Amino acid sequence: MKRSTNPGRVAGLWYLLLAVFGPLRLIYIPNKLFVPDDAAATVANIAAHEWLFRIAIAADLAGAVVLVMLTMAFYRLFTGVDRELAALVVIFGGVMPALLLFVGVVGDGGALMAVRGSGFLSAFAEAQRDALAMLFLRARDFLNTGAEMLWGVWLWPLGLLAYRSRFLPKFFGVWLIINGFAYVILCLSGVLAPQYGSRLFLWLQPALIGELAFTLWLVIKGARPPVAATGSASTAAG
Repeated sequence: MKRSTNPGRVAGLWYLLLAVFGPLRLIYIPNKLFVPDDAAATVANIAAHEWLFRIAIAADLAGAVVLVMLTMAFYRLFTGVDRELAALVVIFGGVMPALLLFVGVVGDGGALMAVRGSGFLSAFAEAQRDALAMLFLRARDFLNTGAEMLWGVWLWPLGLLAYRSRFLPKFFGVWLIINGFAYVILCLSGVLAPQYGSRLFLWLQPALIGELAFTLWLVIKGARPPVAATGSASTAAG
């Protein structure tokens, strides 16, 4: 039977959709609403733009689903190359980061309750509620730092798969692996030396655009494993 879909392009479209949801809570909301070391101003901004903060929470929930769909698309694309590596892509790149997103939503929900001054929080003074909201938001920052480890680790099996695939340019495999190391470096620096995080992020930009380049290639060119690869995988499974 002739295959009508291009599995590489399907994965690229999921990747592109993730690029729409991801930056909202990770980049836009902190830059728009959060004031460093000023809990009262941050709470006031969230209260004034509560709908925007709620949309960011919804985007995280949607992003968690997209992550799983994306990695399953990669599994279908690369299962004929190496099934075990493809499974690692699903675990490290889909299931585990999706769980962290759900945990992050819980923290943001706690911050939102503190901002709204829910009735059961009336025992706390306003300044205390502001500090509590900031605590939830700072905890989310640490969750993001931890998530950077997974953002890096999942790119190692993905890069190896791309390199070995023979239906994708090998340089993407190398680039993705380097991109993965860049994320791990950022994660460890965020824990051990956070004062250097911004500087490291700038230095690592050439490595970090590997995912974007790979996404655009998949969307534009697509990728289709040879029939023999799929057939050999089915034979091995039997």
